[in-house]
Amino acid sequence: MCKPLAQMNNKMGYLLSAVRYLCRRSPVPRPLAATNRSAVWSGRHWDCLQNVNCRKLFLNTFPSPRGSPLRFLSQKADVFSAGDEVQQEKSREAVVSRQAPQSSLELEKLEGDVQNFRAKTVLDQNEQFFNRLDQCACPSDVLDLASESAVSSKQFTNCITTIWKLLRNMSEDQRRYEKQLIFENPAFVRLCQQLLRDSRRMTRGDLVFSLHAVVNLGVPQNTLLVQTLLRVCQEKLNQLDSRCMSVLATTLAGMDEDKNVSALQAGLQLLVEQRLPSIRDIFILQNLMKCMGKNTPVFLKKKLEVAVLREIDHVTYPNAHRVFLGLVAMNYRSIPILNACSKKIQENIQDVPFWRLLLILEGCHSLQYHNAKLFSAVADYVNSVVYLLDKRQIIQFLSAFETLGFQPSELMGVLAEKITEDSEFLDLKSLLIVLRAYSRLNYIPRDQHHLFYETLHSCLNKYLPQISNTELLKAVYSLCIVGYLPHRALDQLLKKDNFEELVSGDLYKERREMMLHCVRTCMELDSPSFVKPAFVPTENFSSLVSVHLRKVREALLELLGDENMFRQNVQLPHEYHIDFEIWMDSDRKKVLSINSTDSQADTSVQRLAFLFVPPSAFCLGTTHPQGKLAMKKRHLNKLGYHVILVLNKKFQELTNEGAVEFLKGKIYSENVSPFSEVNLCDNN
Repeated sequence: MCKPLAQMNNKMGYLLSAVRYLCRRSPVPRPLAATNRSAVWSGRHWDCLQNVNCRKLFLNTFPSPRGSPLRFLSQKADVFSAGDEVQQEKSREAVVSRQAPQSSLELEKLEGDVQNFRAKTVLDQNEQFFNRLDQCACPSDVLDLASESAVSSKQFTNCITTIWKLLRNMSEDQRRYEKQLIFENPAFVRLCQQLLRDSRRMTRGDLVFSLHAVVNLGVPQNTLLVQTLLRVCQEKLNQLDSRCMSVLATTLAGMDEDKNVSALQAGLQLLVEQRLPSIRDIFILQNLMKCMGKNTPVFLKKKLEVAVLREIDHVTYPNAHRVFLGLVAMNYRSIPILNACSKKIQENIQDVPFWRLLLILEGCHSLQYHNAKLFSAVADYVNSVVYLLDKRQIIQFLSAFETLGFQPSELMGVLAEKITEDSEFLDLKSLLIVLRAYSRLNYIPRDQHHLFYETLHSCLNKYLPQISNTELLKAVYSLCIVGYLPHRALDQLLKKDNFEELVSGDLYKERREMMLHCVRTCMELDSPSFVKPAFVPTENFSSLVSVHLRKVREALLELLGDENMFRQNVQLPHEYHIDFEIWMDSDRKKVLSINSTDSQADTSVQRLAFLFVPPSAFCLGTTHPQGKLAMKKRHLNKLGYHVILVLNKKFQELTNEGAVEFLKGKIYSENVSPFSEVNLCDNN
């Protein structure tokens, strides 16, 4: 279809050139008014009549193609008198004045028809080309079409972007195979060469989309094509609209640093700063946030925050999670934006894909954004569809919640059941994640917790021949935190060679030593053979008290009236520390002097241990202690202490009178309960 149209187009062009030629050679001369003073381009020939005196031209004869002279009025008139010449000249001018405008109008009409025909032909050809492009099913089809039919820069640009779109929707293996075919195809080389030639003639949209496609296809960044496109983008940077800026920012975010990339990023930052007040599209704003990245200057992050807050009331769910992840990409913690986005996500939780929920949870961790309502909504939704999930997907969610310090109890119960029923799916990596999560979040399955940890122990034994010493230490440490001693793994861990390897080396040495200390403490205090001591000697204690505990000390002095009625900063064996220690009689009615010899010898004395802990020691949004705090509480109980946990942040918010009343209730009450008014916690 295209070739006949092209042939017709050429024939019309030849016809127009012939008409123009005949008009120039016509025996009917043109008047002066109709003469163009500039050279007229006709087909491929210049009309060189612009400087000719029309009067002389019309009075003189033009040579015939055969060599015989042509006369304007009659071939028979050879001689004219002066009067006749004047009369004949007037007659010629009259004829010209009547016929020349008619010829000119006909010529213009013919030219317009030809131009319209040509435009229609081009539109038809473009429509046919893009229809065929839409029908291409693989990149090779696109390259074949580009070799056969592409003629304009728009068509070449659409070819390269279509190739990227087709690849983007393929699986990883198929994408790798198709890329290999693309780079081996000579048509792709010709397409890149054509893009290189057309780069400076491209529109701004074609330019940035071509760069985006070329970079994502894997064309090396140091090639002439990529570097030329980067340079042209620099030259046309001020011409880019908001959409083009967004696409360019996306492209640059995935490129390595070099001279042109750095220059373009710097220019783009200035352009974004200049254009921000006029950008109202939340999609473009979130994409700019995402692509500007962590290296964005703080002042520009704040301006982006202001621009997003201006449109935050109009943000719908699909854009809410994108804005959320944009803040994560910038590493910028804007609580108003995070809260607004979290609310939209909670309202549309069932529409969020699982992989995106994981990204949101990971983003909350990186921004240190602790929203218990959001985490509960995600946990409840995942738990409601848990039987549609693969076991490994459940473990991924569990790992994300563990890093946030949030305990999804129902989800952990379901996973514990699945592991107890069948643990074959647990590889070493998954096993370590499960052990770390259940120990840190201090989750003990309700019904058959012993069977659950026995199952995990059996899985660990299976991997003992291949596990590294560091991974073995992590696994044993996690089991010891929850009070379970894996004897076979402990025997392997404490072998001389393995132990020496763990205590040597500088990298993470302090953390490994801390974990080994906890393991040794658990081996002693959690052993079935351990007997509660009648008296626990304190290694040392100090009268100095930290700033955040001064309020506690003042309240105890006002309540008890004497410094000898309590001790502070008490150091116990196994490197355990107590903020305040109080001795009482067996009925919890009377506070005893700690310095009294009789009190020290009395085995019925109840020893209270006050621990003022930060919120991070509890699972997020609850009064449930995390693993290490729960282990410390368990061990202090075995040493004979009655442990009272107090959330220090809430205690500091109390008035002096409220603090005294709170401590009075804790000291003289047998059943210590949470202090609901300020959400203070006691987990006895």
